[in-house]
Amino acid sequence: MKVTLPALDTCESSFTPLVVLELAQDVKKETKEWLKNRIVSKKEDGGAQLLFRPLLNKYEKETLENENLYLVGASKITLLLGAEAMGLVKECNDNTMRAFTYGTRHNFKDYDDDNDDFLTMAECQFIIKHELENLRARDEKMIPGYPQAKLYPGKSLLRRLLTSGIVIQVFPLHDNEALKKLEDSWYTRFTLKYQPLDCIRGYFGETIALYFGFLEYFTVALIPMAVIGLPYYLFVWEDYDKYVIFASFNLIWSTVILEVWKRGCANMTYRWGTLVMKRQFEEPRPGFHGVLGINPITGREEPLYPSYKRQLRIYLVSLPFVCLCLYFSLYVMMIYFDMEAWALSLHENSGSEWTSVLLYVPSIIYAIVIEIMNRLYRYAAEFLTSWENHRLESAYQNHLILKVLVSLATLLITSQILNQIMESLLPYWLQKKHHVRVRRKVQALKADIDATLYEQVVLEKEMGTYLGTFDDYLELFLQFGYVSLFSCVYPLAAAFAVLNNFTEVNSDALKMCRVLKRPFAEPSANIGVWQLAFETMSVISVVTNCALIGMSPQVNALFPESKLDLILIVVAVEHALLALKFILAFAIPDKPRHIQMKLARLEFESLEALKHQQMKFMAQNLKEESQESSKKEEA
Repeated sequence: MKVTLPALDTCESSFTPLVVLELAQDVKKETKEWLKNRIVSKKEDGGAQLLFRPLLNKYEKETLENENLYLVGASKITLLLGAEAMGLVKECNDNTMRAFTYGTRHNFKDYDDDNDDFLTMAECQFIIKHELENLRARDEKMIPGYPQAKLYPGKSLLRRLLTSGIVIQVFPLHDNEALKKLEDSWYTRFTLKYQPLDCIRGYFGETIALYFGFLEYFTVALIPMAVIGLPYYLFVWEDYDKYVIFASFNLIWSTVILEVWKRGCANMTYRWGTLVMKRQFEEPRPGFHGVLGINPITGREEPLYPSYKRQLRIYLVSLPFVCLCLYFSLYVMMIYFDMEAWALSLHENSGSEWTSVLLYVPSIIYAIVIEIMNRLYRYAAEFLTSWENHRLESAYQNHLILKVLVSLATLLITSQILNQIMESLLPYWLQKKHHVRVRRKVQALKADIDATLYEQVVLEKEMGTYLGTFDDYLELFLQFGYVSLFSCVYPLAAAFAVLNNFTEVNSDALKMCRVLKRPFAEPSANIGVWQLAFETMSVISVVTNCALIGMSPQVNALFPESKLDLILIVVAVEHALLALKFILAFAIPDKPRHIQMKLARLEFESLEALKHQQMKFMAQNLKEESQESSKKEEA
């Protein structure tokens, strides 16, 4: 971990600040002391065993604002033990990937007792986040100083502090030197080259690196569709030929690119160590609540919640609500169609300029209504998913994505260029203006402080918060839908998607590096439920493209008398294409052969180690029994 942030002295020790914790301005002193004690206390006493200090000392607070900003760090041994507890996988000296253990730390590549580069800064910040989120209430009935903020055993303290407004935010600090190097190799020079995915992973973590990897892969995969689509658009070919040839290629393309991505994803995540991580031992998410008990698998103390209660909430409340929202959205769509038909009829009858303007009114109203409905539905989906009380963060995200994808039935095609401006360029310009104001204020101060660190923390705390990869994947999902469903009708869809994505890479990179706070790293082995969403869309595209072929005038002309024969043939072709699709998916392995061999070897070695441990335990028991019997005979 090559950290360029200045190491600051505290009353405990000198440590490198990695995470910032901001409290509300009116937080009581006893609450601050209680929170500090819980953060710095030893784990056996219910603490996180981290390092903690205020950004400003008592003399600096007299002349400066932001006195409720605190810096959090950790000692080297705490970080290494945290890496072991979380099951982080690192490369060994024999080039294999294994879960890190403190006892065998010297067997891992690049580890040295005097070297701080073994864990990346992103991994260190992820460990600190994990420790803070797993601070849970024990005997406390309430947060000291706030009787209304009730606690019960097992409740996540950080989550309760956030919902009570006592803690405003917790965010990791940027490493300005490493960020500058990443920017230089990533997006500051507009050239056609592959992204530095390993560097992105080292700085932002696997989840974000996988998104940028998928964005790059998907853009390259769109190029064949764009190249084939151009002559279809430029030259007037027969519709029948166009539909059949283009739709057939479309179906094969949509299957092959998703299967090839899974292989490339497995290669990357094995190299990063997340493919080997045992996710079944994942720690509970902060929002998970239940009766405090012992996990029967890990033996760790954590909240326990019956799975049948969660299933009842999903099937009796969440599922009916989602179906009701889908029905309501379709009902609104029908109203929109009626409004369009009314406006068109009115224009045909009068033919005036005023009625020609009226033709656009239904679309404008519908777009506004859909935007409002989608925002309300997104809020309801997040509330219901949280209420379902999923134990793992991955399960929470999967259920949330599945709920929100239902609302895609009501989405309209929006301007992606406008989205890039609103989410990247405009906030970046506002950040630059704010940066100038803060720098002037710091330069005007007479206090003897670490101005660089103070300026950095104050600037970053005002940045927007990255809310995850959902909206980014959603944009790619919509692109995939347009191309796979309707590209035979509008062949330029893929070409426009390629052009958009070339700028999307750079605008998203700018957004991550300069517009938003640095997000905490999150280990990921794949793109999660989005893989299933893309594969489902490719199956739907088979039905859509077959229907488009069946509705073409040329195909209808072949069956002038019997439409039933046409329907039967279209259905038969659809089933044949679906069969071909699933055969292709089965024939292309999800993981390359060499990755399968390495995973199988790791599994074998794990079983052998477990067998050896059991034999050692049995030998110890036999030895103790033999000693006890010998003592009895002597007596």
